[in-house]
Amino acid sequence: MSHLGGKPVPELAPDFDKLADQLRDSLSYDDNKPDFRELDLGSPVSPLRTRQQGLTTTTTTTTTSSSSSSSRSVSGWNSSNATAKRSESGRNNHSGELSGSSETSPTASTGNIKSAHNRSKSSTASTHPLIYSGQSTVNSPPVNVLPTGNICPSGKIIKTGMAVSRSSRTDVLGSGSGNYGHGSIMRGGVVGTGPVTASKGGAFESSNTLGIRGNAGDLMRKAMGNSEPEEFKRVGNEMYRKGHFLEALSLYDKAIALSPANAAYRSNRAAALTALGRVGEAVKECEEAVRLDPNYGRAHQRLASLLLRVGHVENARKHLCFPGQPQDPTELQKLQAVERHLCKCTDARRIRDWRGALREADAAIAAGADFSPQLFLCRVEALLKLHQLDDAESSLLVVPKLEQCTTSSQIKYFGMLAEAYLFFVQAQMEMALGRFENAVTAAEKAGQVDPRNVEVSVLLSNVRLVARARARGNDLFKSERFTEACSAYGDGIRLDPLNSVLYCNRAACWFKLGRWERSVEDCDQALSIQPNYIKALLRRAMSNSKLERWAEAVRDYEVLRRELPGDNEVAESLFHAQVALKKSRGEEVYNMKFGGEVEEVSSLEQFRTAISLPGISVVHFKMASNLQCKQISPFVDALCGRYPSMNFLKVDINEIPVIANAENVRIVPTFKIYKNGIRVKELVCPSREMLEHSVRHYSF
Repeated sequence: MSHLGGKPVPELAPDFDKLADQLRDSLSYDDNKPDFRELDLGSPVSPLRTRQQGLTTTTTTTTTSSSSSSSRSVSGWNSSNATAKRSESGRNNHSGELSGSSETSPTASTGNIKSAHNRSKSSTASTHPLIYSGQSTVNSPPVNVLPTGNICPSGKIIKTGMAVSRSSRTDVLGSGSGNYGHGSIMRGGVVGTGPVTASKGGAFESSNTLGIRGNAGDLMRKAMGNSEPEEFKRVGNEMYRKGHFLEALSLYDKAIALSPANAAYRSNRAAALTALGRVGEAVKECEEAVRLDPNYGRAHQRLASLLLRVGHVENARKHLCFPGQPQDPTELQKLQAVERHLCKCTDARRIRDWRGALREADAAIAAGADFSPQLFLCRVEALLKLHQLDDAESSLLVVPKLEQCTTSSQIKYFGMLAEAYLFFVQAQMEMALGRFENAVTAAEKAGQVDPRNVEVSVLLSNVRLVARARARGNDLFKSERFTEACSAYGDGIRLDPLNSVLYCNRAACWFKLGRWERSVEDCDQALSIQPNYIKALLRRAMSNSKLERWAEAVRDYEVLRRELPGDNEVAESLFHAQVALKKSRGEEVYNMKFGGEVEEVSSLEQFRTAISLPGISVVHFKMASNLQCKQISPFVDALCGRYPSMNFLKVDINEIPVIANAENVRIVPTFKIYKNGIRVKELVCPSREMLEHSVRHYSF
């Protein structure tokens, strides 16, 4: 006799053939079947579909829980899988394993809930539905009736109608308060008073830190009271189903601490880690589960899905096609798609087709390898080669962080070891950003990981030579030996022709030597690689000013003014370039000055002359007796100092009413902004923020 839930369960006759027949006839092979104590629990990584077995129930309001995969998924992480008959080889069944696929809710949707496969018709699930409609209260069924074929932790098979004793406490549906929606089942008829945390003694006590209320808190307190690994696992499954992944993880940790050799606990922990976006740790847990039980089919399936996400296609295939377990056609199709795009990406990179490499890397990520650092870094490398440095730098920020797995130490991408490729791309990025010492360090690490790779060796040699050339050029420039510095930077450019920093440094040398044409050429090269390179823009504007190419100089200074709004030197350079441009076009320029105080206008002629000056003029129409004008006048003085390239004027409409009439000013304070004599903006009683926003806008 074995015991389940406190009641005796008769042993089955030890007839292996009869047992095999019963397994084959009564069960479909379902790697994600939960413990007989549980409803199906959705897993974020298992490729097998969640089921509600042996029941058909119609409902109008259902309770759902989240079991989505990592939010970082590029592909949407879709997966639906077929089931197959259980093998007769006596495969281990790990009771309590989380089940379901990443996109399937562990509870049914509104409508009919049908079994995915036929089971014994003696099930009483129709009498006691598992999903409750939104009524005020329901009574918990007195017993749990187990469908034919469920396997106890002891390894025995429960016959139809065999019952487990259960508490007679009333179950109450939640009203929608706290963390649970209307229709959530509150065990014992009492809604918990608050979250719970584990105390040092192991018991759970009230807290406001976890955000777990009602039934969830009761479950955790009950688990802690039992201190059995199966109870920790069971409540962990409940926490997972309700979306409390951190709490579920903590409970699985406690179960593992008590029973470290249990593969199911490791696999469940992997599901919780995946739901939290900790994919690398989840892979390690699944690897440990497989190590503990090499025949554990569900762990192989889950590990295959995770390895595919991190881009380890060959290792994923080994676990997906594990001998003796059915292959999921959807997962296999996804694996083949990732493999196909990865091969095309490798081919494109080999022939330096960087657009093709970028396209195929994106396709592989979308197909399912959404947590592969190497594929994301391939995007970064391709963008670097396509002279899209800003995009490459932003792409670097979203590269997944993944700890090295035991199965990945010898995996290769593009002919080099996976870890070496990470340092390989990092070295190129550091070089492009002008951080030469960091680039040398990264290249050396790549060489240490994969010392025999030719591409790594070439990069390491080049990075060292380029860093040396740049250092020598800097030393020569500081010594004012500009011709020799040009030669040193040129040596670095020959080794790294896509380095914008070296071009910009050499442009500075040409400028010092008075060879402004060459300086403009090198700045053009730097800006073609890095379009928003501030130093290159400034040096090109200065060189064009020396060459009296005022239109080009004004264009660059205007860009710099937008990028550096508080830089007075840039503002003054723009002002003088604008004046010079006006003069070069034969336009008359009167009383042009940069900066100063707000000019007070005393006549209509002076007003018209002032607003006709090239550039932007801001006119403050005011009255000496008006309080608002008095309050905003100091702010206008501050704006005059803050935007020295603009002309600031003030007009008292009581003293000079002719200007007020000509400009149709009836309310003060009024501000009008003129560009080359034409009014472009009018603000009546503006706030300080609105006024400065407009001034800043037209200052560009």
